[in-house]
Amino acid sequence: MMSNVTLKIGGRQYAVACADGEEEHISELGQLIDDKIASMGPAGAQNESRALLFAALLMADELHEARNNRAKAAATAPPSSGPSLAELAPALEQIAQRIENLATRVENT
Repeated sequence: MMSNVTLKIGGRQYAVACADGEEEHISELGQLIDDKIASMGPAGAQNESRALLFAALLMADELHEARNNRAKAAATAPPSSGPSLAELAPALEQIAQRIENLATRVENT
């Protein structure tokens, strides 16, 4: 089922269709776009399509930078020094079995 959300961006209202339950998320995204246009100052006051284009370019640039920073952080992160979950699984299973055995003893006492 679809819902409609009205977004106010750059002083204009836009009706946008979205899936049920997505209304708040879409409204938040619209607010981000409106905030970006407002932060552009006089450049945001130009015609509607150019203002939206520049806002989209600025947001795409921010996303690009965030992705690059995340990739750099992942590349420079030290390797994991601890055991993996797969390596811990047998020990965890043994501990779980011991706990079950103790619980059974307590219940039978």
